[in-house]
Amino acid sequence: MNQPKQVLRNTFIGFALGTAIVLAGCASQAPQPSTMRDPQADFSAYKSFGWDEAARTDASGQMQPLSLLESNIRAAIATEMKRKGYEEAAAGSTPDLLVGYEAARAEKVKNNPIRIGVGVGSYGSNTGGSVGVGSSSVKNVSEGTLVIRAIDLKRKAEVWQGRLSRELGKGNVEPAVVQSAVAEVFREFPARGGQP
Repeated sequence: MNQPKQVLRNTFIGFALGTAIVLAGCASQAPQPSTMRDPQADFSAYKSFGWDEAARTDASGQMQPLSLLESNIRAAIATEMKRKGYEEAAAGSTPDLLVGYEAARAEKVKNNPIRIGVGVGSYGSNTGGSVGVGSSSVKNVSEGTLVIRAIDLKRKAEVWQGRLSRELGKGNVEPAVVQSAVAEVFREFPARGGQP
């Protein structure tokens, strides 16, 4: 191969690799959960948890029944709290932590930007390349947000909060999806003793 063709080939390959690296860096990833923790809270002192029922009480003071989604969220939270070394307080006893949660679903507009693909190949002594461009699109999506809070009953203060937002599929939210989302939020929740 003569030198000008080799320089042209190397320039094209360099351009293609550079473009691919830039585009890979621009690819969107699902947002990570965000958490906040009270630095003065001593999580080693907490042993038990119970449920913050304030959100389930209506204006007349009556407790509203749990929906299926709320039951799935509670089961997932209880699983993660136990995995972290906490035990659920027995009925009638006072827990160290109250756990509250909020789940919301909202319709949002999602914008998919222009997509560019670059390909490089060769066969024998010939070099080939291609560039593909996809048009941008806009669509409506459903986004779910889950917020979980832990409240120190003695101090009457929130000591931990975790939040996660995800695009939801069509239909109902399955228990496995709820469990996965709660586990992701609880990744940063402080464990007791030698728990993970």
